Amino acid sequence: MAEIAPSILAADFARLGAEVEDVLAAGADLIHFDVMDNHYVPNLSVGPLVLSALRRHGIEAPIDVHLMVKPVDRIIGEFIEAGACAVAIHPEASEHPHRSLALIREGGAEAGLALNPGTPISVLEPLLGSTDYVLMMSVNPGFGGQSFLPGSLERTRAVRRLLDESGHSKVGVAIDGGIKVDNIGKAAAAGADTFIAGSAIFGVPEEAPSRRDDYRRVVAAMRDEIGRHVEGGA
Repeated sequence: MAEIAPSILAADFARLGAEVEDVLAAGADLIHFDVMDNHYVPNLSVGPLVLSALRRHGIEAPIDVHLMVKPVDRIIGEFIEAGACAVAIHPEASEHPHRSLALIREGGAEAGLALNPGTPISVLEPLLGSTDYVLMMSVNPGFGGQSFLPGSLERTRAVRRLLDESGHSKVGVAIDGGIKVDNIGKAAAAGADTFIAGSAIFGVPEEAPSRRDDYRRVVAAMRDEIGRHVEGGA
């Protein structure tokens, strides 16, 4: 089943609790945290205290965390303790990716491996037994609002094929970066099953009586495109 995961990086932080409530009520499946450290990637974003605050606010939906952080091991446990259900790391950000993925699973969360556009897909092969999902970056990490890199579709197909042919078909494939209504269907047809979108959802122009209705319109359009490309075989 396809899942849509709005990234709070593009949300209005002055009303973050309400933003998350609105986008979940609009049909989103989970909430995505982009964590940047101004070291592994440019820019600095949110820490575990923000996630913990959302849990205290009453957000019960799954929250997955994308750690663009180096070194990464120390902060994994903090995000899980704050309420993360899944955590993705970059292999380049860890001296021992096996150990980092094991730390995530030992904490009770799903372990994800994030692949940058320039990261060889072969990096994934020795880590398959430790990975619950692969996060395909369709932009270079570090900035929100970037344009989707077309080559990401073939890379996603290649990863999905590798997973299926290696006996790891249950490993999920998420895609993150420049995902919008006009390309989400193609990403689904390439093999992705979780779709992370920031500005395409939170940045939608205000046209309805409420932001919740604006978000509902975009999420519904995304689901229509996924269904059209996957079920229709496009």
